[in-house]
Order: sequence, then structure tokens, then C-alpha cells
Amino acid sequence: MSARSLKKRIVSVGECMVEMAPTGEGTYAMGFAGDTLNTAWYLRRALPADRPVDYLTAVGTDPISARMVAFFEEAGLGTAHVARLSDRTVGLYLIELTNGERSFAYWRGQSAARLLARDVAALEAGFAEAALIYLSGITLAILDPADRARLLEALAAARAAGSAVAFDPNLRPRLWPDPAAMCAAVTEAARHADIVLPSHEDEATFFGDADAAATAARYAAAGATLVVVKDGAGPMVTLTEDGQQSHPPERVQEVIDTTAAGDSFNAGLLAAHLTGAPIADAVRAGARLAARVIGARGALVP
Repeated sequence: MSARSLKKRIVSVGECMVEMAPTGEGTYAMGFAGDTLNTAWYLRRALPADRPVDYLTAVGTDPISARMVAFFEEAGLGTAHVARLSDRTVGLYLIELTNGERSFAYWRGQSAARLLARDVAALEAGFAEAALIYLSGITLAILDPADRARLLEALAAARAAGSAVAFDPNLRPRLWPDPAAMCAAVTEAARHADIVLPSHEDEATFFGDADAAATAARYAAAGATLVVVKDGAGPMVTLTEDGQQSHPPERVQEVIDTTAAGDSFNAGLLAAHLTGAPIADAVRAGARLAARVIGARGALVP
């Protein structure tokens, strides 16, 4: 039995923010969300109780930061690797919805999570004995270049010790100096990942991929042993050492809010994959969870 198979802890790395979500009556409800937090939240619900799910981030020491950490704990997420920074706070975003499609306004300049990779020893402790470490392109984007390099070095060390890394490129050009910097950083991070979970529409825009198969092939060439390409309402493509497969999307009766669609898909797929499901079953689990999530409002759907 490999060292990796003996590990059980899952670690999701990134930024959680205060979410202001429309209620449908011209008012907003406050919650907490963020791409890697959303995936961690759904992973906790999809995995057996004996698979700990931790969230690695940084927050402030103010009351709203304390409420955020309490929310993590109430959700069943481990908080031992949440740093508290007295001179920072947490970011905020507001969702606008038009026909189920979302747009965002952000306030995150003083977000403590921007410093989550500053302490190398804390990163190493957070990744120790992890079965799987999950991060996204947004995790990369909020870090300065030196901290991003520290994060990738810590991921490399964790992989050498037997951890697997899953990465959703989650391309958000507004968070980067320019598209070239974004593509370079995402490509570098993909070289440290075992599992890559891209969305073809975004990848085609910035990498020029002709189709989902081309996206899958590019990330496999970077070293991923499992690539799962989401493609909106179209078929999903997987590429493993056993070859390429196409998977039909889940039918959805009504799209209410697409917030966290990809995040929840990733959680459903990874949970099934971690428990040994064949890739087709894992993709189906991810698609079913995402279909439930986009049929309700907000990022985190009970």
C-alpha cells in the first residue's frame, strides 16, 4: 500500500470572503463563500466523516473574521491552519444576477488571505500528511509573486512526501496584471498538480484551445494524470492514462444561480474519486451535485 493511500486529510487552500447575495426582493443576504471554500464545504458533505477536510487561509482578528472562522467550524471544516493577522481583515463581494448568470463586485484589497503563503513553516504544517491539497487560479492570483513561489515549493515538497494536488485554473483576468502573467502562472502551477479541473470556455479564450480535448491534452502534457474539462452545458472530457472519454452533462430543469457551479462539481467529482469510484461515476457525481446547486440561490446550498 502506498504512502498516499494511507493519508486521509484533505486541505483546501485559498480565500474565503464575505458574500452579499441577492434575495430576489432588492435586498442582500450576508454569507461566507469563495471558490476553494465552496469546494471544501461541499467536500465535507460528500465525504465520509473519517476524512477530515481542513481550510488553509488567513483572516483578521476583527469580529467579522471571527464569525468567518466560526462558520468554518460549524460547517465541519478544520481551522488549525487558519492564520490570524491583526493588521488585516477579510474581503467582500456582491453578486448581481441576470437570468441566472452572475457578475461580481469585489472589495478585497486588505484581505488577510493575500498573505496565506508568507509563512513557509505554516504552509508545510498545513500540508503535512494531506491525502489531497486543493487550490485554484484565484489562490494563485491573490498572492504576490514571491509568495506564489513559496506556495508552489510547498506543494512540490508535499507531493514528494506522498500528497496529491488538485488544481482548478479558474481563470480570472481581472485579478492579474495581464493575461500573459495569468497564463504563465497557471501553467507553472499545473506542473505541480496531479489532477487539473479546467473550464474549456475560459481556457479557449486565453490559451486558444480548439476544443475541450485540446484543453485536456495541454494539461496532461504539463504532467497531470487526471484532467477533467468542464464545458458549460456541453459534454465533459476526461483524460487519464487509460485514454480520453466524453461524458454527457446533467439535465437541469431551471437555472436559478450559477454561483459555485464549478466549485461544487469539483467537490462531487473529487469526493467520488477519493473513495475509488471509476472516472465516469466520479464525473456523474460532480455533475449531479452542480445541477442541484445551480437550481438554488447562493454559493452554498444546503
